Amino acid sequence: MPTMQLSNGVQLAYDDHTGPEESTPAPPVPLVLVHGHPFNRSSWDAQVAEFAAERRVITFDLRGYGESAVRDAPPVSDFGDFARDLEALLDHLGVARCALGGISMGGQIVLDAYARFPHRMAGLLLADTSPGAETPEGKAFRNELADRLLAEGMRGYTDEVLHKMVAPYNEEAAGRVRRMMLASSPRGAAAALRARAERPDYEAGLAEVGVPVLVVVGRDDTYTPVAGARALHAALPDARLCVVERAAHLPNLERPEEFNAAVRDWLAGLN
Repeated sequence: MPTMQLSNGVQLAYDDHTGPEESTPAPPVPLVLVHGHPFNRSSWDAQVAEFAAERRVITFDLRGYGESAVRDAPPVSDFGDFARDLEALLDHLGVARCALGGISMGGQIVLDAYARFPHRMAGLLLADTSPGAETPEGKAFRNELADRLLAEGMRGYTDEVLHKMVAPYNEEAAGRVRRMMLASSPRGAAAALRARAERPDYEAGLAEVGVPVLVVVGRDDTYTPVAGARALHAALPDARLCVVERAAHLPNLERPEEFNAAVRDWLAGLN
């Protein structure tokens, strides 16, 4: 497991699947994928298996999640920490430009990263995510949930939301998601919830996104419903929309074949 040390003592764990030989003429841009809450980089295993033979694919654990140790450093101080970590990882790996994708909270991190360093992106993948700032009610909910995770751990929360994350008819995916959630650090998850509650509003910048965007959503997603994905798609200058049938909030895990087919088409159109 390779890791990189950030200046604040945080270690990021990542996987760098190098793809074709570097001597390949005009190699395709690397694909970098950002997981959501409260998961880890293994949530992208089906995408790594699909694309790593033909292009470089990079996945990593966000600080406070998976194997990205926090030690004595605060897991996250503000939502921008995640994008700053991503930029540091790209520098560390010598990636000047990439196709950047994220799901749920990971999609919001992608939008935050695009606002900070758009010149490094050839395209964006936004799956089951929303660009708006948090509502007052949402802020209260996320902070209350953070308190609860610190007091009770991950089990009760996992049991309550599992079948909103993954549709009940996707039993195999549900088992995998449950294991990931239970393995997450309550401290890291709580810190991310508090930072996410104060995230910026990315809606105003959508019309200025200058790269091709793929918007994906599960048909049965109740966290980020299809109507919101349609609105996100409509607000972007160069975007396509894929609604994955028989999937909820994690179509990349629930219906990987359909998800991967949409990603392949999007990647084919990137320069």
